[in-house]
Amino acid sequence: MGANFNLKTLTVALAALSAASIASAAGLDRSGQDITAFLQDGTYAETVYTYLDADVSGKDSSDNKIDDIAESYDFFRYGVKADINDTFSVGILYDEPFGAAADYSGNNNFVDQNPLSPRNGEGTNVEVRTENITGILGAKLGENKNFQIYGGPVAQRVKANVKLRGTAYEVANGYTTNINADQDYGWLAGVAYSKPEIALQAALTYRSEIEHNANAFESYPLAPRVGGSIPPVAGGPFVFPSTRDGDIEITTPKSVNFDFQTGINPTMLATAKVRWVPWSDFAIVPSLYNEVSTANPAYRPDGLSLVSYDKDQWLVELGLAKRLTPALAVTGNIGWDSGAGNPVSSLGPIDGYYSAGLGAKYNFTENWAISAGGKYLWFGDAEGQIPSKTVVSNFEDNDGFALGMKLSYQAK
Repeated sequence: MGANFNLKTLTVALAALSAASIASAAGLDRSGQDITAFLQDGTYAETVYTYLDADVSGKDSSDNKIDDIAESYDFFRYGVKADINDTFSVGILYDEPFGAAADYSGNNNFVDQNPLSPRNGEGTNVEVRTENITGILGAKLGENKNFQIYGGPVAQRVKANVKLRGTAYEVANGYTTNINADQDYGWLAGVAYSKPEIALQAALTYRSEIEHNANAFESYPLAPRVGGSIPPVAGGPFVFPSTRDGDIEITTPKSVNFDFQTGINPTMLATAKVRWVPWSDFAIVPSLYNEVSTANPAYRPDGLSLVSYDKDQWLVELGLAKRLTPALAVTGNIGWDSGAGNPVSSLGPIDGYYSAGLGAKYNFTENWAISAGGKYLWFGDAEGQIPSKTVVSNFEDNDGFALGMKLSYQAK
């Protein structure tokens, strides 16, 4: 007879890792789009709070000091799952998958220093927030119900605000765009395999890209002075307007997650997570900003994106969870994030990270548990570039941390 680790005895250890397994840095990735709440046995519900704080500082191309630009950032995640019968399960998940929060200040090339400017003293700033609600229906297959296929719709809401300030952005100094909230829809699909007697579970999940058509108001104070040698119609050079209220298309990226766990012995669990996001396909292209850039022949015919990335993201996390008592478990994990290219946008100058985390879970009743975890992140050095690919800053020796708390309920 093979080893039997009894999944029930490992239950305390199972969920302890997820409170510490938080935060991603490549592109705009944040929550990691975890779906493991849906893979739990029986009726399950969780609420998770995550807080991120990073120190991202450096120097501009004039060797001026850039103080910490990373604003603290927090988000919630919720999940509810129930079995209809021994074959079908349903679940609803909420998370905030993508985001950014950066704010420049001080005496550097990312702050408007012109005493005659109405924006004097304003620094470059970006804030991006997204929200996802995912509905999932799963069906277990096979003689022992070891296989499960699942899928469902995803509703996503996105909004963003970007301010470019300072001489680093050349003629775009003073540019602002406010992208109003927009909701659109995508889908999720996956397959999972489980072997409860050794606490083995593996799941592969695909999320589709989601296309948004949002309203964006742009202000580009220096645009009328730029002019253009290619008019939109015959009759002479085109003078660009200083504002525009129009539409913008933003497509948030697809992703693939692989989640794996297996029992090592009756009280210890090993986990692994791999995530891929093709950030090289992502771009934010406001129409006025893009058109003004075509005044420079070097950027014709397509013009410049406000935000884009050169490489895809790979994230790998490995962890161990150990049940110390029937009610208490502790965890540890290490991780690596590839980043999305270097040089990278000056609005998020981090080239991936290495991480180490610890967590614990305590079952204070048979069904209710609380988990807490923390992760320390060593960010990769990065050169910050403006959309023209000109390097305008350098960021080195930066780090950050993430804290998470989770309240969960499970009844089998």
